[in-house]
Amino acid sequence: MACKFSAPLALVCLLLSVLTRFSYAGTIVVYWGQNGNEGSLEDTCATGNYGIVNIAFLVTFGNNQSPALNLAGHCDPASNGCTFLSNDIKACQSQGIKVMLSIGGGAGSYFLTSADDARGVAQYLWDNFLGGQSSSRPLGDAILDGIDFDIEGGTTQHWDELAKALNEFSQQRKVYLTAAPQCPFPDAWLSGALNTGLFDYVWVQFYNNQPCEYSGNADNLKNYWNQWTSSISAGQIFLGLPASPDAAGSGYVAPDVLSSEVLPTIKGSSKYGGVMLWSRQYDQSYSAAIKPNV
Repeated sequence: MACKFSAPLALVCLLLSVLTRFSYAGTIVVYWGQNGNEGSLEDTCATGNYGIVNIAFLVTFGNNQSPALNLAGHCDPASNGCTFLSNDIKACQSQGIKVMLSIGGGAGSYFLTSADDARGVAQYLWDNFLGGQSSSRPLGDAILDGIDFDIEGGTTQHWDELAKALNEFSQQRKVYLTAAPQCPFPDAWLSGALNTGLFDYVWVQFYNNQPCEYSGNADNLKNYWNQWTSSISAGQIFLGLPASPDAAGSGYVAPDVLSSEVLPTIKGSSKYGGVMLWSRQYDQSYSAAIKPNV
């Protein structure tokens, strides 16, 4: 946009050009915690590439089980060995980066048996990771920004009640709710929760799902993206991708292909939020390569 007007119209024109340039600027989200060789959480945030980091995973909860956090080789939560992460979390948040706790994952023992069970899990999460009080906070005294639902097993029931119970705590302090459904629509596990309309961010996993992932062309991906963005009520929707060919069984999209064939189309959605990457371990250069175009 060329601004050839005299002041003050030139100033208005300049502001419009800036707003136009950044109106579709997206955020890159990354999962951290499942490989001890991926570097620290603080270093992850210090790259400047990410706007949201999901600490993965709380793998055991619900059904009267003792909740358990698994952070691979980073630290041992069972011996209270992960409380040092509090300083890393605060360092990330001081840069404006949101840090979430991701619950579930591809391998874990999680199961909600009732609405009461869901409310009990919500209370545990509030007391131990969010704005509540507990003598046994696994990540120390840092207050996380919210909870990410990466539900891939266990049960299809009561996740909506967990979302509602967590959302009630937002009356005391904002609890962001995020989710990582699979790209076939509707998601088998999370459709009930997503139908609550309470989720701020939804990063759809467009990988390991051949009907809707990129496979030589982006047609299927775009069709399913349009279905997600037109069918669910969420603050923003993100394109979830593997950060390298080794990060998933299928669905990898090379950075140049993403920037030229995929992003120009999906960024047209008013719900577009950005790109989610699995995971920090595999993100050697991917986020840096796509960031100018996200």
